[in-house]
Amino acid sequence: MEKMNVIDAFAALAQTTRMDAFKLIVMHEPDGIQAGEISRMLNVPQNTMSTHLAILSRAGLISSNRQSRSIIYRADFNGLRGAINYLLKDCCAGHPDICTPLLADIVPCCPSKENFNG
Repeated sequence: MEKMNVIDAFAALAQTTRMDAFKLIVMHEPDGIQAGEISRMLNVPQNTMSTHLAILSRAGLISSNRQSRSIIYRADFNGLRGAINYLLKDCCAGHPDICTPLLADIVPCCPSKENFNG
């Protein structure tokens, strides 16, 4: 991912309503969530929320698709992964043990299927 794309992604998240909307969209994976529901749950007018969602979309953090009369928003994990990887790519100057606590904080949120089967 290019530096400017990463800056756009983090700039999009550097606003309270957009951060809240993004987290809400992530929480509703894999099915996604309707735009109106995001607006209602965050108590933000629909036209204002539409602007915030457009910024997140342009930053590559969410995607949308129309289902009948609704627009469903989903997290774009490739965009999020690209931004995070950009920051961590050269993590700790070749000392992965320094990054281990950071990675350990991320892993429990998304246990692998192996953990469910074993």
